[in-house]
Amino acid sequence: MSVPAAQFVHVTQRFGDLVAVDDISLDIEPGKLTTLLGPSGCGKTTSLRMLAGFNRPTSGQILINGEECTKLPPEKRGLGMVFQQYALFPHMTVRDNVAYGLKLRKVPLSERHRQADEALELVGLSAHADKRPRQMSGGQQQRVALARAIAIRPRLLLLDEPLSALDARLRVEMRAEIRRIQAETGLCVVLVTHDQDEALELSDQMVVMHAGKIEQAGSPEEVFNRPVSRFIAEFLGYENFFTLADGQLVTVRPERLRLAGPDAAGPGLVLPGTVADVAFRGVDLLVTSEVVDPSGARVRLTADLRGVPAGSITPGDPAGVSIAPEHLIPIAS
Repeated sequence: MSVPAAQFVHVTQRFGDLVAVDDISLDIEPGKLTTLLGPSGCGKTTSLRMLAGFNRPTSGQILINGEECTKLPPEKRGLGMVFQQYALFPHMTVRDNVAYGLKLRKVPLSERHRQADEALELVGLSAHADKRPRQMSGGQQQRVALARAIAIRPRLLLLDEPLSALDARLRVEMRAEIRRIQAETGLCVVLVTHDQDEALELSDQMVVMHAGKIEQAGSPEEVFNRPVSRFIAEFLGYENFFTLADGQLVTVRPERLRLAGPDAAGPGLVLPGTVADVAFRGVDLLVTSEVVDPSGARVRLTADLRGVPAGSITPGDPAGVSIAPEHLIPIAS
């Protein structure tokens, strides 16, 4: 079994009375892209900064390739990092910006230019090596920052919300670029994001954080299809929650619901109710019904229906929902 590229071992970070990271343990797989996902203040950036060496944990250990690095300064960890702000030097050429980390490592001029040019070719900016950052678009500047981090041939590449400053179209483009670069280089990448779509698209391993703790970790498919708590389900866009007769809280995706008439019966769970709202979205209808769940509570559940003509369902219609048992996801409250 391969040694993890990085490990958090019972790591806690306190700032006065604030517990920013609370006793987390995590193995980061080599050659994979791991995302730390969660809302602002959940501890994801603090965790990344501890891995980078900018913050020292209050307690616990951080290992990189099996080596204890908890007290090692950033410059001795062999990591590349791209921040939200790219921090490019405006007076330097793109090539010299990319070669800057190599210069600090006292790599000879000809060799650092060669490695910088290789990194620029990897991000598709070879033709821009002699430009200044101000002559580049936001997306191109982001690629320069990536090339600079890659040029030092890091043991891990750390990305802190690297796409947050880009517009929606560029963010989608850069997701594909980051995935391509990771696949071509085999680098272990750890990316911090609050964007669920970004994490789902990019991750091999997705780590969802909440209130300083790791709430769930696994493949994107595992986390998305089987959220373990209501927090994760809501964060990933689940809207339907209700309680079974035994008190178990469950959730179900809108596309898994079917409308059921007042006298419907079947092998699945049928909840009687009335249509409360209908929203037309072009290819589908979102139909929200007010139903009585098995615990006797009144809840609103939304079904995402395709192939149903607009106008065929209206508020006030007697229509509950039916759910196949395999589509019910038990979660913690």
